[in-house]
Amino acid sequence: MITKRIIPCLDVKNGRVVKGVNFEGLSDVSSPVALAKYYSDCGADELVFYDITASAEGRQLFTDILCEVARTIFIPLTVGGGINTVEDFDRVLKCGADKVSVNSGAIRNPDLVKEAAKRYGDQCVVISADVKRVDGVFRVFAKGGRENTGMEAISWIKRCVDNGAGEVVLNSIDTDGVKKGFDLEMLDAVCNAVDVPVIASGGAGCMDDFTTLFRTLPKVDAGLAASIFHFGEVKIPDLKQKLAGEGIPMRI
Repeated sequence: MITKRIIPCLDVKNGRVVKGVNFEGLSDVSSPVALAKYYSDCGADELVFYDITASAEGRQLFTDILCEVARTIFIPLTVGGGINTVEDFDRVLKCGADKVSVNSGAIRNPDLVKEAAKRYGDQCVVISADVKRVDGVFRVFAKGGRENTGMEAISWIKRCVDNGAGEVVLNSIDTDGVKKGFDLEMLDAVCNAVDVPVIASGGAGCMDDFTTLFRTLPKVDAGLAASIFHFGEVKIPDLKQKLAGEGIPMRI
């Protein structure tokens, strides 16, 4: 049986890890390098690094910090933020990323996923979708959750997977930072639409939220969280031991 993954996420702004609620009200947390090393050492299965203002500010991702993070850790690293061209994929991969996450860049250029998958392989391309309910419809947001694209989210995600995205990170803006549990309804819709790994992001508030996630939606491959890990509310080794004890396959 394939083990489920526990993935901490570093949202990086101006060289520091930050965290907010519903993608707003960002507060400073820590150094991305120090936090990345901590997670690598304590049993995280992977690490996600987002330069969260790169797209909105129309600039390239900060590669100096990324290189230092990549040198520090010994787990797979997914990187996103300001990924707009195949050349951006190349640059980030050369900095040490294992996978590249694209959101706004794919919205601007839907062929980007196809071009990157052709050059680097499906396993390297992650579609990260920031999704929020608007009048009862799942809508895709761009530029770090700031801009409603008007696109229906499930069909958009399916299109990206059909074009070669090998993994989906579903970021629910509705549950982000609220700590009331993952967005099971939204995740279920995505899992039923695609046949690639789906990572749940947004809403984890306690260990039981991960149990509920994996038991309710066995198709979900991983749970991603930020603040509960950053502030020590949940420690990854304890979480993985608890999940394993409940029969959910974990790499301990």
